[in-house]
Amino acid sequence: MVAPLLEVRDLSIGFGSAPAVVRDVSFEVMPGETLALVGESGSGKTITCRAVLQILPATAKIHSGAITFSSAGTSCELLSQSRRQMRQIRGNRISMIFQEPMRSLSPLHRLGDQVSEVLRLHRDMPKSQAKKLVLETFERVGFPEPARVWKSYPFEMSGGMRQRAMIAMAMVAKPELLIADEPTTALDVTTQAQVLGLIKDLQKETGMAVILVTHDLGVVANMAEQVVVMNKGRVVERGPAPAVLGAPAHGYTKKLFAAAPMIPEVAAPARAEGRNDLILDLRDVSKTYTMRAGGWSKPVTITACHEVNLSLERGKTLAVVGESGSGKTTCARIALGAELPDDGGEVLFRHDPDAEVVKIHDMSLRERVCFQRQAQMVFQDPYSSLSPRMRIGQTLTEPMEIHGLGTKAERREKAAEMLRWVGLDPSMLARYPHAFSGGQRQRLSIARALTLDPVLLVCDEPTSALDVSVQEQILCLLENIRDRMGLSYLFISHDLAVVARIADEVAVMRQGVVVEQAPPDTLFYNPRHPYTRALIAAQPEPDVNRPIDLKLVAIGAGKPSTWPEAFRFEGVAAPALTEVEPGHKVRCHG
Repeated sequence: MVAPLLEVRDLSIGFGSAPAVVRDVSFEVMPGETLALVGESGSGKTITCRAVLQILPATAKIHSGAITFSSAGTSCELLSQSRRQMRQIRGNRISMIFQEPMRSLSPLHRLGDQVSEVLRLHRDMPKSQAKKLVLETFERVGFPEPARVWKSYPFEMSGGMRQRAMIAMAMVAKPELLIADEPTTALDVTTQAQVLGLIKDLQKETGMAVILVTHDLGVVANMAEQVVVMNKGRVVERGPAPAVLGAPAHGYTKKLFAAAPMIPEVAAPARAEGRNDLILDLRDVSKTYTMRAGGWSKPVTITACHEVNLSLERGKTLAVVGESGSGKTTCARIALGAELPDDGGEVLFRHDPDAEVVKIHDMSLRERVCFQRQAQMVFQDPYSSLSPRMRIGQTLTEPMEIHGLGTKAERREKAAEMLRWVGLDPSMLARYPHAFSGGQRQRLSIARALTLDPVLLVCDEPTSALDVSVQEQILCLLENIRDRMGLSYLFISHDLAVVARIADEVAVMRQGVVVEQAPPDTLFYNPRHPYTRALIAAQPEPDVNRPIDLKLVAIGAGKPSTWPEAFRFEGVAAPALTEVEPGHKVRCHG
């Protein structure tokens, strides 16, 4: 009988004198197997995995339990290993992909040096050989220009790109066990599908085992042989993936299933057309940046978006979908006046049906102040957008103070009212942001955006970092607020299941251009463009019998020069956006 590669027995972990946050957790991982640890934030998944590598916070204390790692006929008890012994295991025999790549990568060192360090430390590999292997790994995790990534610093990369670099670092030494802590949370669905395929390929090549920490049941269905479901520090359900996903027995597992967003299988009735009352209109918007180059090299010109035309109808939601680097956020920043478009592009805004149309980038100072009240933004990372030094009361009243609205008491009452609107208690006004969970912080960001009574809300990936049940709550909240206040949303996302739920119109962007545009009921049931098809195919479903079609994903996620003839283009010389049926536009030749 084959011995488990890793065996966790009766593990309990606590902080100080408080009750244990992980209680009597047991599971085992067989060689070459993928075990999924499933649960929401705070369920104890990550701290359990950190205990395996002895990288718990200083205040954490292991109350009881044993963790045995068995390989090549030898076994060792990981909790009793010295620091020196653990250094030989970490990164070499057991690697970990962390959820937040910016906090795990050194801002002072180039990515190539950081990833190759593993090979120099554990394999004593010459620098040239290590560089060759790292560049190959960069290519495999989906970097289009590995040589440029080698020389880049983490802050020069998008969140998705940094996550790919973390995955490359964990995989380059081909460990026996890979612990992947939400490895695809920050990634686009096409990149996620490719990364999951890459992990599977590496498993076949090297026999590597994987512990996959996730809250996404679609990812579990595509990856795992065994599933362990955790809630509030305890294991509530475990078993083979087909059994747990096919017939969940515990109420908590059923709740996770109910909250999982999915593209609906039946098309809804077509929404009524009518584009008379536009609140926002982007016309021929392009944006190019000039990047500095080292040494004697010429500066490089990068096109973030090219001739984008988007119209948002009042009271409706326009979703812009695409992967990292597709130009979504650049368009949103231009729409809010935070970036200037290139010559020839303009953004028109009309806050009220009877008001004059305003050109956002030609506004006077007075008009700009007025516009900033009427258009607000909800950011992707609520923790970074809330000041850690300001209490929530001050955070919510500050925008009203800046715009000179109301008395101190009125501003305080408005802040309390906005908290009630987003489902939080006004007593929370005295707290600091660190006292809130991720979902609560996102609610606070929405409450702050609403304090000025805006008419337009730009939501930049507002649910991408949240658990499925919290994501469901935030989407319900956004829908309710839109309907109650008559708001218009420009909704930026890479998740088609979320977009299918909230959008009235969807524009799909790829490498700076809109490749397809239609209402969701048309787009999801008659996608024409290979990239749109790839996005839909890459959406993981919590069904082991419906795996991701990686071949279809690879076609659409490849370079535009490799697409089928009708859609192919080089650089920004794309074919025109053509109306193929009423309300359905596709970028194609003739």
